[in-house]
Amino acid sequence: MNRREVLKRLGATVTGLSLAPHLMASLDEWFVKEFSKADFGKDFKWGVATAAYQIEGAWNIDGKGESIWDRFTHKKGKIHNNENGDIACDFYHRYPEDIDIIRQLNMQVFRFSTAWTRILPEGTGTVNQKGIDFYHRVIDTCLEKGIEPWITLYHWDLPQSLEDKGGWANRDIEGWFSEYVNIVSKAYGDKVKNWMVFNEPMAFTGLGYMAGIHAPGKKGIGLFQKAVHHVVICQGEGGRILRANVKDANIGTTYSVSAIHPKTQAKKHVEAAKRMDALFNRLFIEPALGLGYPIDGFSYLKNMEKLMKPGDEEKMKFDFDFHGVQNYFRIVSRHSLFPPVMWANQVKPQKLVQNKSDLTDMGWEVYPEGIYEVIKKFAAYKGVKKIIVTENGAAFPDVVENGRIHDTRRIQYFKDYLAQVLRAKKEGMPVFGYFVWSLMDNFEWAEGYKPRFGLVYVDYNTQQRIIKDSGYWFKDL
Repeated sequence: MNRREVLKRLGATVTGLSLAPHLMASLDEWFVKEFSKADFGKDFKWGVATAAYQIEGAWNIDGKGESIWDRFTHKKGKIHNNENGDIACDFYHRYPEDIDIIRQLNMQVFRFSTAWTRILPEGTGTVNQKGIDFYHRVIDTCLEKGIEPWITLYHWDLPQSLEDKGGWANRDIEGWFSEYVNIVSKAYGDKVKNWMVFNEPMAFTGLGYMAGIHAPGKKGIGLFQKAVHHVVICQGEGGRILRANVKDANIGTTYSVSAIHPKTQAKKHVEAAKRMDALFNRLFIEPALGLGYPIDGFSYLKNMEKLMKPGDEEKMKFDFDFHGVQNYFRIVSRHSLFPPVMWANQVKPQKLVQNKSDLTDMGWEVYPEGIYEVIKKFAAYKGVKKIIVTENGAAFPDVVENGRIHDTRRIQYFKDYLAQVLRAKKEGMPVFGYFVWSLMDNFEWAEGYKPRFGLVYVDYNTQQRIIKDSGYWFKDL
């Protein structure tokens, strides 16, 4: 039960509510004490998440090759203020300090990704030993400080040399990706037992190969379909390679998911919601579970059958130990003539809220109940053993005042969303972890450096780190 629900039970209306300051303060104090770490159980994992391109910097040193994001961000007009990740948070040089901050926050888990081009500068072939050594240092530093390293194998930074050959739209990527996974898992498998194959495949295929607003900046439904099918196959192949190479591995993958509601119960809006649900929530998990593509929700996906080759149905499957859900907003869908094929689009979040405080700096609606809904949806699948919230967080404008960042809106966001995660767990859903996005402010893809998601503030001019009040809140929790 979050604060909004508490107020409703008290018979108050959230909108326009005016409570005496002392009463609101008392309510806040009560809410803080409403749940604790112990309520989630001893086996519940608490962590922070990051991605290589968003934090590492060092984009062209120590043998690292060019990724699609290196190329994309160096093109004018692609990124807010023409910013890029050349330096980012300079984690490549500052990782000891950043990992020490994770320890200070009392977090158990550091989720990070390995940069494909730091390991294999050309995507395949010659291994860059300096890249291998870097992640050994990161892993060893985590272990020395009692922090579990969780590796994401692919967080969007495909080698540009492979994109030049067609990237995810080229069937040969099955072999390229398998080579990369084999090298990384053999290099670190004796130290790292927790692995994720992909980060949000719907995001990097949809935004990169259909919408064109993320790297590699391509557009086309045909390219998108090929990329999806090849990613689904690689998702399974990556899992199998990890299983073979890493003893006692805990293997998962992650999905960007949203509660999807029709604008009204009119049939056209309900059908639009089903299509969006099939595309945005079901497209990658159901093939892994042996259910194939969700044609029942979006008939157009029957076209995926044209891409199938003998043996693909088995390759698409993998028995993951856990599935990662990443939730930031809900989608309210409506029937529309645009875009074609989908015949559905999203009601603008600004029209769903009563005041701007219910929107994040990304323009996303704050809707805590949504994370409960997606956990419940995924828990209902036969074959889903464990669920981990591998990303959740919010960007809000942060101001440094006397060396502190009093990010009260972010703290309330976490309270409300965690209350819904706990609700799911108490109802028996197999949710076993929560990783905050993100450890620190970083390069937020096409939005550049403006949105700040971190528990730690980063001054990009000096690279100074300042723990925000939300970071201290998690430390106390």
